[in-house]
Order: sequence, then C-alpha cells, then structure tokens
Amino acid sequence: MELRRDVFQAIADPTRRAILLLLASQSLTAGAIASNFDTARPTVSKHLQILTECELLKQEQQGREIYYHFNPNKMKEIADYIEPFRQMWDIKFNKLEAVMKKYKNK
Repeated sequence: MELRRDVFQAIADPTRRAILLLLASQSLTAGAIASNFDTARPTVSKHLQILTECELLKQEQQGREIYYHFNPNKMKEIADYIEPFRQMWDIKFNKLEAVMKKYKNK
C-alpha cells in the first residue's frame, strides 16, 4: 500500500515551514538549504522529500545539482481551504469589536 503524504502534516513541522519560507524567495540546492539549519543533512533531505511528495516543492536538475523551488500553486490550495475559517473568525472578531465599542461608550 502506497502512503500519500498529507500537505497539512507536512506543514505541521516547524523545520519544513522554515524550508518553505527560505525557498519562497529563491531556489536552492539541498546543501544550501541544509546550511541554514542546525541539523544533519540527511534530516533536511528527508524534509525535502516530504515537501516534494506533497508537491509543495518542485525539483529541477541543473547539471549535477538539483534545485528546489517553492510551488505557489499548492500553497494556494492550502490558502483556499483555510479561507472560509478566516472569514468566519473575521466576522466573529468584528462583532466582538462592535460590542466592545458599545461597552466602552457606556
């Protein structure tokens, strides 16, 4: 049975979130990514594998090097999933703010 990585499990890990932030502005090799972390390179490689399996990262071979690129399309899927919850909480906080303003004026 083939296990499919869940994108939300992938972004639950703080190191993987840090890798995504790092790659959001530039493409890097695994070695360059690993140099930004205080962990063993195989550990970073495992994080890269998980992020690639979830399609949050894409790989591009350039000569002997593999560069990792951030995949904004997959991140948009996450944002689209979260958006209804954000809207719900915006409405609730706006209502709370209105109540607090009325209370403050009294």
